[in-house]
Amino acid sequence: MNTERDYFGMFSGFDRFEFPEGVKRVTAGAGGEALLILGSRKAALLDCGMAFCAAGLVDNVKRELAGRALDYVLVSHTHYDHIGALPFVKQAWPGAITAGAEHAEKVLKKQGAIKTINSLGENAFRLFGGNGEFHVPCGGFGIDLVVRDGDRISLGDEEVAVIEAKGHTDCSLTFVFEPQGIMFLSESTGVLEGAEEMHISILKDFRDAMASLEKCRDYGARRLVSPHYGIVPERYNSRYWELFLSTAEYYRDFLFELFAQGLTEEEILEKYADAHWDDRRKKEQPKEAFLLNVRNIIKVFRKEWELR
Repeated sequence: MNTERDYFGMFSGFDRFEFPEGVKRVTAGAGGEALLILGSRKAALLDCGMAFCAAGLVDNVKRELAGRALDYVLVSHTHYDHIGALPFVKQAWPGAITAGAEHAEKVLKKQGAIKTINSLGENAFRLFGGNGEFHVPCGGFGIDLVVRDGDRISLGDEEVAVIEAKGHTDCSLTFVFEPQGIMFLSESTGVLEGAEEMHISILKDFRDAMASLEKCRDYGARRLVSPHYGIVPERYNSRYWELFLSTAEYYRDFLFELFAQGLTEEEILEKYADAHWDDRRKKEQPKEAFLLNVRNIIKVFRKEWELR
């Protein structure tokens, strides 16, 4: 049982990594969760985590596939902690089709974006105790299949429905494994951290995130999987959306107060970090990545402040 209550404030007696049949956790270390979706005919890997965890990830996927092919890699978005290991996965399964948003396709065609992904991945390697040299294979970053709102990817008797869920990034996607009704949420609609605690990472547009909330909530999935966390108790589904809204209001009020004080961006950045950079964050990501995200969050809420 993964009931680390001291770290996550878990739901009593609930295992966040005990997924329904057809979904296997293959996460190999720090970064975003990597989940293998096993259909009756085809298999899809949802995200692949950081680059330096790739060897363990590939081993985990091979074990769960038990000789089957990996047919798809589903990209929730293009951040380094979710797709850093993609080149290693493509090296192991060159025939796998990488599916992602149209904007993800554009991002991964930019050498500057690839450089940033690899640089942050190397920083994470050092942060989490890596020794020696670490190199990412050339190539492997790219979208083979552009998917859009309402598209469905067949896995045999099952399929994966696609929901565009912008807000965290412009390429964020939510996926739903059907007919099981398991919704793999994007970070646009929050990252659960405990029974009554959520992290909001709206890096691009607040109103897009609110629209994504409505779209995902109204879909009516039976089970929710929160990124970086795991599966949510079914009884908690409605509370999940409520918590997202109340947490978004907290971040808005926190930043609006700082804007009203006329502080500079650097002063706001410092106060935000003082309030939110803690031991848990240190375990999850390099501070460089945290601050990069915070700068974007500040810009998003500054826009809302100006439009109020």
